[in-house]
Amino acid sequence: MLTKEQLRQLQKADYRIFGKNMHSAVKLCHWCKSSIKSGGEKICYKQKFYGIKSHRCVQMTPCLPVCNLACKYCWRDHSYFSRKWEGIDKAEEIIEGSIEAQRSLLTGLGGVEHDEKFLEEARNPNQVAISLDGEPTMYPYLSELIEGYSKRGFTTFVVTNGTLPDAIEKLKVLPTNFYMSLSSTSEKMFNELQNPLGMASWKNVLKSLKLFSTLKTKRVIRLTLIKGINMVEPEKYAELIKLANPDYVEAKSYMHIGGSVNRLKFENMPSHEEVKEFAQKVADALGYKVSDEQKASRVVLLKK
Repeated sequence: MLTKEQLRQLQKADYRIFGKNMHSAVKLCHWCKSSIKSGGEKICYKQKFYGIKSHRCVQMTPCLPVCNLACKYCWRDHSYFSRKWEGIDKAEEIIEGSIEAQRSLLTGLGGVEHDEKFLEEARNPNQVAISLDGEPTMYPYLSELIEGYSKRGFTTFVVTNGTLPDAIEKLKVLPTNFYMSLSSTSEKMFNELQNPLGMASWKNVLKSLKLFSTLKTKRVIRLTLIKGINMVEPEKYAELIKLANPDYVEAKSYMHIGGSVNRLKFENMPSHEEVKEFAQKVADALGYKVSDEQKASRVVLLKK
């Protein structure tokens, strides 16, 4: 599915790609490394908001090159995205491969100042974020993947773009936290900003929002806010979020990194204060409250 040159570029970017069909990958999160090096003093907002341990979290994907959107704000390189599978690894193979890959990447922390206790704990992860790249609901064994991690004592976070409501509805096992990204307020904005490919559509996004309200797990709507583009109509975001009736809403700044620097400007990245101001407007229209924030990640948490 990936060419030798694409694999080389991804490995150069510190992706550890694994599996017989080479469509799964792990990449050490910045906050995982920071937590290890600081002995837990520097942590990601997911630990602050939801109680997971940053240094014991695996950031991975079972569908590295498979996505049905080409969002302008995505930090990934769209050139290797595909909507087709060419051989699919089973869930158990991916789970074992991800843990092994994480441990291998942690070896690279040798020689760098870090906390030995946290490094040892990191070698036995207990949280997985299925969000690194691609669209996870396009992986046909997502239920088995979630269940397999859960049986190993992991909490699981899954992030979906919401374009495949049928795949969401067919999930037999749900993650601990189920995220749905919402970055547009209309079909026009969705088509221009998120560049749907194939069968992806705004109609499906709306269907997924309604479906989200029925899911028996912790549900989070994620807003990726881009200054000058989608930081508009907070009341419209509220209307759409009400369809999903989530437990939480995360309002987070677009970050001017990776492939996105070729599509957007540095000025499109809002400050934390701008994110917080917009999040408050959404909260007021929604009837939620601002319950937490992390300035380093420019993210604000809204809660019922």
